[in-house]
Amino acid sequence: MDILLSRRATGDIEQMDYPDCDPRLLDNTYRQFGIINRALSGWRRLYNRELRNLKRQGQAPLTVLDIGCGGGDLAVMLAGWAARDGMPMQITGIDPDPRAASFARRRRSVPGVAFRQAHSGELVREGAAFDVVISNHMLHHLAPEELRQLLADSEILASRKALHNDLVRSPTAFALFSVAALPFRRSFIRQDGLTSIRRSYRPAELAAAAPPGWSVERAWAFHQVLTYRKG
Repeated sequence: MDILLSRRATGDIEQMDYPDCDPRLLDNTYRQFGIINRALSGWRRLYNRELRNLKRQGQAPLTVLDIGCGGGDLAVMLAGWAARDGMPMQITGIDPDPRAASFARRRRSVPGVAFRQAHSGELVREGAAFDVVISNHMLHHLAPEELRQLLADSEILASRKALHNDLVRSPTAFALFSVAALPFRRSFIRQDGLTSIRRSYRPAELAAAAPPGWSVERAWAFHQVLTYRKG
């Protein structure tokens, strides 16, 4: 293995992406994502910085689309923070993987949160629109054409901004996560998390892969946000 992670390991595949992976380990992975994302993804800061103070028309809720929502933990977290702030928010989580969509729909119902199995392109064809489009730890999964299509869909679907939060490839991040994830057993968290870091972009690489109008912004430790702002 390239210990300096000088190049993206684009040929590596995460265990949970295999269609025949162990369903029990997959369910445990979706459950444990909530702990990982709350502790490490930096979304609390992003919520405070990017969503909390967005002005809305009258009493209309802020509409958010979470693409590649996985088990739905981020949508539930955002809804909880917004509710505590007295901020009306309607969050739609979509994932094309039927296993993820099924897990998300089995969650306890949360006001203002809905899940469906869908690709972003389907929503574009439906003429859907949202104030904000987001994703979490998804960009590194995508092939170049898939990334371009996601960003094109995001530009159409987002009326105000799009925020794609992802990891930054780093030997330090790899070493720290390798230790921090040791308690997460009977799931794919540790193995797939390390693969994710190896597959992730460095900021200059992500900026080069993005079309005009997108910018790479600093975020929480070992994270970056590919951002599109309208107006």
